[in-house]
Amino acid sequence: MSAMVIVGGGHAAGQNAASLRQEGYDGEIIIIGDDTHIPYQRPPLSKQYLSGEHGLERVYLRPEKFYEERNIEIRLGVTVTEIHPDEHTVTTSSGDTVNYEKLLLATGSRPRILNAPRSDLPGIHYLRSVAHVGSIQAEMPQAKNVCIVGGGYIGLEVASVAVSAGHNVTVLEMEERILQRVTTPEMSAFYYELHSSYGVNIVTSTAVSGFTGEARVEQVLCGELSIPADLVIVGIGIIPNIELAEAAGLECDNGIIVDEYCRTSDPDIFAAGDNTNHPNPILNRRLRLESVPNAMEQARVAAANMLGGDKTYESIPWFWSDQYNLKLQMVGFSADGETQVIRGDKAANQFAVFYLHENKVVAVDAVNSPREFMVCKQLYGQSVDPEKLKDLDVDLKSLIE
Repeated sequence: MSAMVIVGGGHAAGQNAASLRQEGYDGEIIIIGDDTHIPYQRPPLSKQYLSGEHGLERVYLRPEKFYEERNIEIRLGVTVTEIHPDEHTVTTSSGDTVNYEKLLLATGSRPRILNAPRSDLPGIHYLRSVAHVGSIQAEMPQAKNVCIVGGGYIGLEVASVAVSAGHNVTVLEMEERILQRVTTPEMSAFYYELHSSYGVNIVTSTAVSGFTGEARVEQVLCGELSIPADLVIVGIGIIPNIELAEAAGLECDNGIIVDEYCRTSDPDIFAAGDNTNHPNPILNRRLRLESVPNAMEQARVAAANMLGGDKTYESIPWFWSDQYNLKLQMVGFSADGETQVIRGDKAANQFAVFYLHENKVVAVDAVNSPREFMVCKQLYGQSVDPEKLKDLDVDLKSLIE
């Protein structure tokens, strides 16, 4: 008997299973994931879960009883080793062969590994899973000097947690500025000043050349520069997990190629999440997004279409990052803008930067400004008067056509 088989254990996997049931599917659903935990959220791992503010139960996407009540089988700690599209089966690391009616690849991504001498020393960590966080938490209380390699959102979120816990924190970034790949020089400067004000030492234009230490890491080497560190967390990007799809003959290019229905080059195999290269008709280009909203919405679209629907995925990309007491919410990509308008007070850490292209709103970075963030999602693509955008006496909602 065939089942709906979901490979993976993150947001997309958990949401797809739930959506299949919501869509009325009453057949067998099997989630196969190599993690030892039921599907959980990734963003809190570098924030509230790492700090201890949230326990594991609050990180789970849904409680265990949710899957039990809906007869959704979850096979934990099991890897799918091979897909056989012609036979509609997958082979697992436990030696099982599982038949599928439709297959969803929600394999997500994995941390990019730092290739430097002695990078295997104890005390050097990555942060992508509950297990990773557990290892970091076990060592953090004894650590004095914490070094974070990578000045992206994950690295900066970890820096805010570590310095708030009383550690000496250094962030190393090989680019000229932190967040260089994802935001503007102005926003990079804002976050540089924010972290510096909390005592984080940020070193840019600096690459790691190796590590030293006996029983565990003691120093991070950057050419002639050496930084003391008894705990290192590496956050230098992620790599989409596409090897399983490639081996099965599915089309891949910077992710698993899917169409607007989240369908791969095999009509009975779908994909959702970080691992997909998908079309976005709103932005009129293909994207591979590392974001929770993308994973969740693709999973819903895939579920509908796995059951014979024709639902299309089209959504404005949005993201968020929590650092200290600041919530950054982003819509679109600031690089698409040619001009920018600031609304609010940067000095008070409550403002929004609107990015315009030919006076059309194409992105916003909203710091502690949830109202501006929500309205921007509705203003996206509309022509606006820049003067009205920055005028706090003008109700943003009045600008929505």
